[in-house]
Amino acid sequence: MRTAPLRRTRRTGAVVLVSALTLTALAACGTSSSGNGSGNPGSGSSDPAAPLDPKTKVTITIDCMPPAAKAAELKEWKEDVAAFHKIYPNVTIEGRSTPGQCLEPPRFTAMLKAKSQPDVFYTYFTDLPQVLDNDGAEDITAYVNDKTVPALKDIDPNVLGSLKHDGKLYGLPTSNYTMGLLINRKLFQQAGLDPDNPPRTWDEVRAAAKKIAALGNGIAGYGDYSAANTGGWHFTAEVYSLGGDIVDTSGKKAAFNNDIGKQVARTLHGMRWEDDSMGKTQLLKWGDLQKQIATDKLGMFLAAPDDIAYMVQQLGAAYENFGMGPIPGGKNTLAGGNNYMIKKGISADKIKAAIAWLNFKNLTVGKGQFDWARTKADQLPVGVPQPNFWLGESKKKDDAARAANATMPVANFKAFMDNPVPGKAEPPKAQEIYKVLDNVMSGILTNKDADVDKLLSTAEAQVNQVLATQ
Repeated sequence: MRTAPLRRTRRTGAVVLVSALTLTALAACGTSSSGNGSGNPGSGSSDPAAPLDPKTKVTITIDCMPPAAKAAELKEWKEDVAAFHKIYPNVTIEGRSTPGQCLEPPRFTAMLKAKSQPDVFYTYFTDLPQVLDNDGAEDITAYVNDKTVPALKDIDPNVLGSLKHDGKLYGLPTSNYTMGLLINRKLFQQAGLDPDNPPRTWDEVRAAAKKIAALGNGIAGYGDYSAANTGGWHFTAEVYSLGGDIVDTSGKKAAFNNDIGKQVARTLHGMRWEDDSMGKTQLLKWGDLQKQIATDKLGMFLAAPDDIAYMVQQLGAAYENFGMGPIPGGKNTLAGGNNYMIKKGISADKIKAAIAWLNFKNLTVGKGQFDWARTKADQLPVGVPQPNFWLGESKKKDDAARAANATMPVANFKAFMDNPVPGKAEPPKAQEIYKVLDNVMSGILTNKDADVDKLLSTAEAQVNQVLATQ
């Protein structure tokens, strides 16, 4: 669900202009348009499992190159293109830059329907059904192995699983996230709570929220969303945290109108109206809680780690003021992320070049996006515990480099990092379902006399209608 820059399944509605920047100035001369690999699919090596031959001449277009407004990120992109070109001197990278929100929904949907997506296009994990419905992505299963992506065995299989359908792989990840409990350390200390040990159960959350709200001065102990689909998103996360589901295993029926759904709803209703620990301003959406906690008006809320970087970079907050623990309940946590897919129908050489680029830029510890020393030197945040899809030796190396180059107190996130909770994907038709569940959250948080059973029963019927619609 989320809004930019790492994984934001909630796309904003801004008008987007797309421009192309061809970075051939970074490449040596001699790349010819006749060798752009735009011929019939299957051209080049007959073995899809073989890595790209450095002699291959090919041009690939890549989505979501950082815009000029993100100067440091664009600098790093250009450096990586130049470094990649030293290995593959005949590959030309054409980056497409989109001001504002790269994956704005009308543009993304129109692009798929028109088959106008770049050769390598950016998506969220939850976009796979839409992409496949539009026959937009190549099955890259045969192209991805430990020779083309050497660290493949160390990528969390749950992350790769989100990019698969019927056992076939349709993308490679760039980042992932899991939700946890974001806290304001200053308010925790003022309320006599231990910021190094955030609440681990919803009863503990409720008790801590009371103590924080008792500080007065308009401070809320716990905050939650209830508008713009974000209320339904958080209700889903809270149901997951207790081991529940939003949709049953068949994918055809709602599964939240039960004891777990009622527990979530009644806990929030009690915090709002009995404890007065959630503040009087409601109908909040993404961005509102971030502003509250950044200005010391909120003690805690559910979030992903990159919210911290957003609040420091965009809202002027200090890293030292925040901490994170695992999601209360700890059964499951809502997970998501970003990835690149490869356009259906392009040549085998283009596919191989795309995978070589994605491996270099996004899937190699110590290089590309995981070059934490460079990230620090460019004054970008280091230490936020995501992307965090590595396992094994890759995780050990990446964690060490991240800690060595941290620009923030990584110990503040130790409770979150040391207590991983299994990630659970968003439900099918997530945005439509979240819109329905917003009504549950807004009803709970704006109406003291809300009938929880009726709210859930009505939402159940509406979600069943959504799921029944093809």
